[in-house]
Amino acid sequence: MAGLLARESIVAGPRFSRWLVPPAALAIHLCIGMAYGFSVFWLPMSKLVAGAPACTHFIDELTATGCNWTVADVTHIFETFIAVLGLSAAIFGSWVERAGPRKSGFTAALCWGAGLVIGGYGVMIHQLWLVFLGSGFLGGVGLGIGYITPVSTLIKWFPDRRGMATGFAIMGFGGGAMIGSPLAVWLMARYGVAETLMILGAIYFVAMTLGAFGFRVAPAGWKPAGWSPNIKAGAMITDRHVHVNRVMRTPQFWLIWMVLGLNVTAGIAVLAMASPMLQEVFGGKLLGLDAHAVLSDPQKKAIVAAAAGLVGLLSLFNSLGRIFWASMSDYLGRKNTYFVFFILGIALYATLPTLGHLGLALAFVASACVILTMYGGGFATIPAYLADIFGTQMVGAIHGRLITSWSVAGVVGPMIIASLRQTQLAAGVAKSLVYDNTLYIMAGLLFVGLICNALVRPVKDKHYMSEEELARERALQHEAASAEAVANAARGGAGAMFIGLIAWLAVGIPFAIGLYIALQKAAALF
Repeated sequence: MAGLLARESIVAGPRFSRWLVPPAALAIHLCIGMAYGFSVFWLPMSKLVAGAPACTHFIDELTATGCNWTVADVTHIFETFIAVLGLSAAIFGSWVERAGPRKSGFTAALCWGAGLVIGGYGVMIHQLWLVFLGSGFLGGVGLGIGYITPVSTLIKWFPDRRGMATGFAIMGFGGGAMIGSPLAVWLMARYGVAETLMILGAIYFVAMTLGAFGFRVAPAGWKPAGWSPNIKAGAMITDRHVHVNRVMRTPQFWLIWMVLGLNVTAGIAVLAMASPMLQEVFGGKLLGLDAHAVLSDPQKKAIVAAAAGLVGLLSLFNSLGRIFWASMSDYLGRKNTYFVFFILGIALYATLPTLGHLGLALAFVASACVILTMYGGGFATIPAYLADIFGTQMVGAIHGRLITSWSVAGVVGPMIIASLRQTQLAAGVAKSLVYDNTLYIMAGLLFVGLICNALVRPVKDKHYMSEEELARERALQHEAASAEAVANAARGGAGAMFIGLIAWLAVGIPFAIGLYIALQKAAALF
């Protein structure tokens, strides 16, 4: 088994096609992307003990069996695995580079699948600490390793289309909830929360394992037929490489860390507030009624359904924005793409309060959807940005360290947003106006991100690896190959194309089903 998983066992041969790598990456990211859909479990988890009261203290909840968990406390599971995602990606990044995508992908499958099964067992015996240990911590490790596993491999297979390649994989993470959430709801209606978590764990383990075994790595120096790099002195794309152990000494790393973190924080503001914001800002206006009209129960339900439709629509644009903006960055350049995110984002955030005051719900929704494309696009564009600035040799490990900014933003961002809202409500601000200051603050954060992006420059020579260091790192990654093997690798013909069609259908059909369900939910808006 060790030999089967080893990096040196999966160097591509002549019949392989590089277009088999994106569906393998999607298989992993569509599974771990269910992290975004975990909110479907919170309410059912709070009603596990029939007729029992809610637990009074979080410490009691961890081991008590005679009271129900509160929604507020089980949501900490999400915060836990997002925090662990960033930490594990940073800690295991170098190992992922050297172990190769098959071994790391299989490890991610074990951790994420087993984490869900253990979490399900914790639900079954009503032990919240076990749910945190399984789904939160072990599952978070699987998320972190699984998230960075395809990055370096894809970038090396697609040096000519770095953004598009990583966009495919990271689109899967954004779209995973579109598939997983409806499936989880369907399973819970038939089997219960515990059984659903266990079934999902088994399904995701199998799917991620198949994806992991679909990976092959490109031999060092491989490039697509007829393509040659166009590296210019002083350009924002380098053909040299920075070691992961040295990257945090560069100002570029911390500037890009801030760029991603601020873009994420602003995007989370819309994701976190989307449903209540639409209901409280527009209320009866969504149904063509006066803003102060007294609503009947059916009308209230219609407004709630419209708000749920907005959440589904935002999830869809979050996912599609990842492949769109990442692919556009291949033409615009990574730095220019982030300039678009920040400048357009500032304009949209600053406009949203006015659209709310004017009652322009359709324009408000459209603006929020564009914001979410840039939120997702920021995640998908960042690996290619890192490869441009720091080189491709250790980009997966560098990416692992950088996404700690996501962990910080994912935990701190919602806390800031919730506290701002509560403070304003306590001060007597009307619900329809309570989001204005928050949105203006998010525009201010994007302005800081704009400055950070403008300050990114090419890395100084002293930070790059020497030829000896690069050769040593490649030896650790078992990348040695003859010139003939490099020239002939991955030139697969019709056979590879047939296998590729099957692979793309295997990930494309579930994604299409999730897309259809998301569009059905979004229809409630109209």
